[in-house]
Amino acid sequence: MKLKDIADSLNLETIGNADTEISGLASLGNAGPNDLAFLFSSSYRESLAFSAAGAFVLKKEDKDLIDGPAIISPNPRASWAKIAIFFDPSPTKMPFISPSATISDGALLGKNIAIDPNVNIGSGAVIGDGVIIGSGCTLGHGVKIGNRTRLYPNVVVYHDVVIGEDCVLHANSVVGSDGFGYEFDENSKSFIKIPQIYGVSIGDHVEIGACTTIDRGALDDTVIGAGCKIDNQVQIAHGVRIGKHTVISGCTGISGSTKIGEYCLIGGGVGIVDNIEIADQVEITGMSLVNRSIKEKGRYSSGTIMMPGADWKRNAITQTKLHDMYKRLREIEKKIASSE
Repeated sequence: MKLKDIADSLNLETIGNADTEISGLASLGNAGPNDLAFLFSSSYRESLAFSAAGAFVLKKEDKDLIDGPAIISPNPRASWAKIAIFFDPSPTKMPFISPSATISDGALLGKNIAIDPNVNIGSGAVIGDGVIIGSGCTLGHGVKIGNRTRLYPNVVVYHDVVIGEDCVLHANSVVGSDGFGYEFDENSKSFIKIPQIYGVSIGDHVEIGACTTIDRGALDDTVIGAGCKIDNQVQIAHGVRIGKHTVISGCTGISGSTKIGEYCLIGGGVGIVDNIEIADQVEITGMSLVNRSIKEKGRYSSGTIMMPGADWKRNAITQTKLHDMYKRLREIEKKIASSE
C-alpha cells in the first residue's frame, strides 16, 4: 500500500516520497524499511534518528526532525488507530452455516451470515445481516443481534438480550446471566433468590472484552450505551446503566443499579459500589474504590501509590492514629480559641 493512499484515506498531507510502499506498522525501535512508524510524543524524538522505518506519522512541528517520507497528522495516535484497520490480520469470514450448528426453527437469520461449528441458537432469536458467530457460541431464545456484529468463540448470550449493530464480543464473554440478587429470609434462615426478570440492552458499536460478564436486570434492563468499550474480565452487575462512549479497563467491578455517565474513563481494577451515580466525563484512575456518587466531571483517585514496603508500613500505622490525632488537634484549637 502506498503512503499517499494511506494519507488520502485520512485527508492528511504527506512529505517526501509519497509513493513509498508500506507493508506494515511497527514501533520506532522495531520498524523496518517497509514499515510505517509513529511519533506519539515529543519525548520519543531522539528515537527518530535511530529508527529504520520507511516512513513516519508525526505532527507538523516534528517534520524537520526527519529526512524521509512522512504523513503529517495533528494527532498521530488517532491516525494510528485508523491506519491500523488497513493492516488488521483478523481473519474474515465467508457466509457459511456449519452443519453442526443447532438453530431452532423459530430463529430468523439475516443475509450473508457466518455461523461456525457447535453454535446453538434458540427459538425467536433474530440475527442481523453480516453477523459472524464463532464456534461454541450459545444464543438463548428471543436474542436480537444487530447487523455486522461479531461474536468470537464460546460467547454466551442469555435469553431476551438485545445487542446492537457493529458490536464485537470477545471469547468467553457472558451477557445476560443472573445478577447476584438474594434476600435473607428470617423464617427459613436462608437466602431466597430474586428472579432477574429483565434483560440486557447493548447499543451500537460496543466492544466487550474476553471473559467479561454483564448481568441481566431485576427491576429494569442493564444498559450499555452506544460506543462503549469494555475491556477483558470486567464484571457489570444487574441494572447498571452505562452512558455512551464510556471506556472501562480490565478487572473493574461495578455493583448493581449504579449509573455511569457518558464519555467516562474508568481505569483497571476499579471497584464501584451499588446504587450510586457518576456524572458525564469522569475519569477514575486504576485501583480506585468509588463508594459514593460523583456529581461533577473531573479526575478522581483513591488508595495509596506504590512506595517501599517499610514506608508503606509506617504510613499504614500512622493512618490508624489519624482519628486520635484529629481529636487532640481539636482540643488544642479549642484551648487556643478560649485563651484569645
